[in-house]
Amino acid sequence: MANSPGDVKDPARLLRLATLASVATACLLISVKLFAYLQSGAVSLLASLMDSLMDAAASLINLIAVRYALAPADKNHRFGHGKAESLAALIQAVFILATSAFLIHEALHRLLSPVPMLAVKPGVIVMLMSLVITACLIVFQGYVVRQTGSTAIHADSVHYRADLLSNAATLLALLLAGQGILQADPIFALLIAGYLLVSTREILRQALNELLDRELPKMDQERITGIALAHPEVRGMHDLRTRQSGRTSIIQLHLEMDKNISLVAAHHIAEEVETAILDHYPGADIVIHQDPEGVPEVQRWHTDD
Repeated sequence: MANSPGDVKDPARLLRLATLASVATACLLISVKLFAYLQSGAVSLLASLMDSLMDAAASLINLIAVRYALAPADKNHRFGHGKAESLAALIQAVFILATSAFLIHEALHRLLSPVPMLAVKPGVIVMLMSLVITACLIVFQGYVVRQTGSTAIHADSVHYRADLLSNAATLLALLLAGQGILQADPIFALLIAGYLLVSTREILRQALNELLDRELPKMDQERITGIALAHPEVRGMHDLRTRQSGRTSIIQLHLEMDKNISLVAAHHIAEEVETAILDHYPGADIVIHQDPEGVPEVQRWHTDD
């Protein structure tokens, strides 16, 4: 499981830096790619330019969503605002799908009606620059995702990893077209569009899982169960419910204890179990209900299982 905000000194600052870096990178790439496209007329370069335009829009949405998600819980949003990140990731996926459809249309048109390139060198220089800039951003985003577990930054990183391949493919298409192989330009544009479509799968999966309150992975559920049942005063556990909201894991469960202990003692045991779970899931929102041993439930785990 990704690190939570409790694992780094200032996760909010990291997230803000990541969104600003993403927007700045997209704007820089748009500028240089537009110049190169006007100089060369390459449809593969146009494909890369359109992708950067979508990147800028998606990154701007990310910037706004992350800032909203970082807002503390309030009386109208008791579980915080973390799902704004998942919503931003979902919007990014829509941007990618729209970009891919446009690229496929343009590439097919150029494949059926080949157009000679005006110049190759400006495009080659720009794509080399784009590769370096994008690679640097991906490395930084990867670090932020490992430290914060942000869904929005992860989606942005997946998008930019697709861009890295897109830039490399565009560079190769320009070099081949410069040798007179005009079909390479639209063919590589189609390949780029196809890869972008594939890259949306992971973004959609993670975003929808969080928006639809999917349970945490089975490994996490088993770990939480093991932590709870490891307490010597806990006789059983049932009704474990989990979900993810942005960077916050939400965990709810019922603990079974000796029916003869006092309410104060039961509360103390629950607090110890909560602390143990927080050691593995820092920043989690945990609700524990105390039950006397022997209460019938549909779903239950016992220490003797």
